Amino acid sequence: MELNLSIKSLKTYFKVFENTGTIFRKEIRSYFNSTIAYIVITVFFILMGWFYASTIFLVNLATLRDMFESAGIIFLFVVPAITMRLFAEEKKSGTIELLLTKPLKDWEIVVGKFLAAWAFVAVAILLTLIYYITISILGEVDHGAVIGGYIGLLLMTGVYTALGILASSLTENQIVAFILSLFLCVVLFFIDKTLIILPEFLAGVLQFISVHYHFSNIARGVLDTRDLIYFLSIIGFSLYITEYSLEKRKW
Repeated sequence: MELNLSIKSLKTYFKVFENTGTIFRKEIRSYFNSTIAYIVITVFFILMGWFYASTIFLVNLATLRDMFESAGIIFLFVVPAITMRLFAEEKKSGTIELLLTKPLKDWEIVVGKFLAAWAFVAVAILLTLIYYITISILGEVDHGAVIGGYIGLLLMTGVYTALGILASSLTENQIVAFILSLFLCVVLFFIDKTLIILPEFLAGVLQFISVHYHFSNIARGVLDTRDLIYFLSIIGFSLYITEYSLEKRKW
C-alpha cells in the first residue's frame, strides 16, 4: 500500500514537472526567437559595461557595487517590458481561454511563465560575469560582496518578474500591464528613500518592505535568512495572486 502511494506521488510530481516544463520551454523559445530579446540583452550588457568602466577608470576602485546598483534601476524598466505580454497578449488574442482548457493547472502555467521570464533575465545578468572576471584580474576584489551582489540581483529581479506577471494577468492591454508593473516595482525599490520624513515606528515597517534594503544587505556579502524569506515571500505571494486572478476568470 505504501509502495503504491509512493509510486502515485512520484507520477504526480513528474506530471507537474512535465506540465510546468512545457510552459517554460514554450515561453523561453518565444523570447529567444524574438529580435527584441537580443536587443534588450545587448543594450543591458552595454549599459552595465559603461557603469563598470566608470567605476574602474574614473573612481579607480576594483568593485562592482555601482554596477549592481545601476542594474537594479535599469531592471525596473526592463523586467516590466519583458513580462507585460505574458498574460495580457494571450487575453487580447483569446488564446488564454484555450490555454486554460488544457490539462494544466493554473499554477503550473503561472510558474512556467515566471521561470521562463526569470531565466531570460538571469541570462542577461550572467553575461556580466565577464566584468567580474576582468576586474578580478585588474585588482583586489571583495569576492564575497560580488557573489552576494549577483545573488541579490537575481532575487530582486525575481521579485520584479513576479510582479510583472501579476500585472500582466490583470489586464489584456500590454501598455497598462507595463505601467502597473513599473509602478509596483518602483514603489518597492524606492520606498526606503522616504524613511527620513516618517515616524520611527512606520519607518521600520517600510524599510522591511523595501526590496532595495534587502538587496543592499545581500550585496554586502551577508546572506541573512530574513532577506531570503522576504524575497521568496514576495515572489510566492505575487504568483499566488496571479493564479487567483486566472482562477477568477473562470467564475
